[in-house]
Amino acid sequence: MNVLPKKSLGQNFLVNQGVVGKIISASELTSQDTVLEVGPGTGNLTRALIASGARIVAVEKDRRLFEDLSAEFSAVQIEIIQGDILKIKPTDLGLPDGYKIVANLPYNITSHFLKKIFEETPKPSLAVLMVQKEVARRIVSSPSEMSLLALSVQYFAYPKIVFQVSRGSFRPEPDVDSAVIKLSTKKILPLSEEDRVKFFRLARTAFGGKRKQLINTLGNIYKNKTKNELSGILSKAGVAPKARPETLSLDDWLNLTKAMP
Repeated sequence: MNVLPKKSLGQNFLVNQGVVGKIISASELTSQDTVLEVGPGTGNLTRALIASGARIVAVEKDRRLFEDLSAEFSAVQIEIIQGDILKIKPTDLGLPDGYKIVANLPYNITSHFLKKIFEETPKPSLAVLMVQKEVARRIVSSPSEMSLLALSVQYFAYPKIVFQVSRGSFRPEPDVDSAVIKLSTKKILPLSEEDRVKFFRLARTAFGGKRKQLINTLGNIYKNKTKNELSGILSKAGVAPKARPETLSLDDWLNLTKAMP
């Protein structure tokens, strides 16, 4: 396909077949799987996905690429849809529970896409994604460097960086380094739905005041509590009142959620 990439769509086409092979290997595909590919672009990863024997659903926002892909794969068992993945529900794509996601994601949608896939149903069992290396590092970060993104992903899945990818693996070359991450979705989530809402409300408030002590940021939610009362609740949860959100682990946040009224 001889299509000029659109910078506005974050298009950097993966051309390194060695990297494609490693992505397929990490995805552990079988002929029984249904795979969602986001942004198939010029089809380099798509061809390898088709060869796995899995059922493929590919969503492409760029109409030029959609038309080229539809023409190339017209006789193949793949469904290609033109649209914005951030505006399409998994149910609209006919995806079953436990589907897999394998994608060279447009980097400008990564955070929104991750939030979407874990909040909607059905949920994937596995996601193997090409993302910006710095974002990959944030997702797998540990206390002292935690972020709302890391906490959100780690609540729903077990993340790990599979391998790093050089800029020369793409056309055009991106301005940032890349990495492939693997997200294995947790079969049982740590909290009830009611507590999950509280968990993310606490986290969003705390990270909204990053570098500020938890006892101060949580006071924005619990205005009827004195600092002494909040300090007691934090201590009961095993969290230092003067701690900052980036220093807490997922377990710390879970304990804090259970301790807060």
